[in-house]
Amino acid sequence: MRLHGTQLVNEQGHLEIGGCDTVELVQQFGTPLYIMDEAHIRDICRQYHSSFIEGLTNAEVIYASKAFSTLAMYRILDEEDLGIDIVSGGELYTALQANFPAARIYFHGNNKSREELSMAIKAGVGRIVVDNFYEMSMLNDLAQAMNQRVDVLLRVTPGIEAHTHEYIQTGQIDSKFGFTLTDGTADQAFDLALSFSHLVVKGIHAHIGSQIFELDSFRHEVQIMIDYMADIHERTGYLLHELNLGGGFGIYYASGDEPARISDYAKTVQDALEDACQNQKFPRPKIIIEPGRSIVGTAGTTLYTVGSIKEIPGVRKYVAVDGGMADNPRTALYQARYEALLANRAKEDAEEVVSITGKCCESGDMLIWDIDLPKVKSGDLLAVSCTGAYNYSMSSNYNRLTRPGVVLVEGGHADVIVKRETHADLLRNDILPARLKYLQMASR
Repeated sequence: MRLHGTQLVNEQGHLEIGGCDTVELVQQFGTPLYIMDEAHIRDICRQYHSSFIEGLTNAEVIYASKAFSTLAMYRILDEEDLGIDIVSGGELYTALQANFPAARIYFHGNNKSREELSMAIKAGVGRIVVDNFYEMSMLNDLAQAMNQRVDVLLRVTPGIEAHTHEYIQTGQIDSKFGFTLTDGTADQAFDLALSFSHLVVKGIHAHIGSQIFELDSFRHEVQIMIDYMADIHERTGYLLHELNLGGGFGIYYASGDEPARISDYAKTVQDALEDACQNQKFPRPKIIIEPGRSIVGTAGTTLYTVGSIKEIPGVRKYVAVDGGMADNPRTALYQARYEALLANRAKEDAEEVVSITGKCCESGDMLIWDIDLPKVKSGDLLAVSCTGAYNYSMSSNYNRLTRPGVVLVEGGHADVIVKRETHADLLRNDILPARLKYLQMASR
């Protein structure tokens, strides 16, 4: 397993993260357990800050909250001078409860409710990214009723199919997101938005997908968007001042992944922007990017305890852990790949090939297929790397499993930032109708 951030193997042969021995963390907090490396998160935030905010003239970096959203995460982002994007009332509520500055919040989503839009207007979020005609009309009506003018970006589907899994492509024409560029829908959207008295169109938004390694995809996106912004100006006389390029920058998960450096990503955007603006004689807009996975992905590690082991001679050896698709559905969803090691025996050489399975009642509940590990024993601790993004945030109570806790580690200190759920938590919102209680008593 490739080590990331502050991860190291200590003298005891244990995996250590943020100065904390993972074996000791398990003794204190149990498993499954999500561990977030605070120093690593801050380091990546600072790389984005220096490469884009300091490296490009007039740029903003906003974190894609859907990757990992907690009170503590929002406080770190505020301290590191990044903005955030949110896609629901729940994420907005969490950010506001963390005292995150509303002016640095961008609100996304393809089906925002009236209640969510009202909440965003009242909070004074910086931008609302309008995704469709239904939302646009509703937003203008709400803003008018509340005597507010709302700054918006319009989301455009540019027709770029980035080389990534089809489930996380978003820039192609066949997408649920945004106004399609190639069929004239985007033109209609801009004309309508400009006619609304309570919407202030600041710019344009596009997102082409996730886990993208090829920087040319971003170069192409910049070119298409600047061309379109210039076309809007020529056609309507209205000058857009902001270009949000979305996120999608890829990270390392397993052997074969070759992500670029953040500084190279910034240079690609910078060069493409200069070329496109010069070709179109278009004034350089403010650039906004939305990294999520690339800020928290490699900063997360999930610890499990090994339970049952099943060997089918000549076929496969299954090693079951006390978690699975309920705390990490990504392998089942889109064949995500991971690396792992035995956290309590991290110095030992690999001796066998095994497949890591979870405890959910599903044949598809697999975390890792065919991984080289030392001879695995029940009770061993398995550390799966790069689980900081879309693991906790996509976790569920499937099979009535409780969600793991989340621990933030830094400088030898471990702080719980999300409590482990209990069985009582599973019943917190359950209601047993009185008629069922009566029948139950009557049958005894």
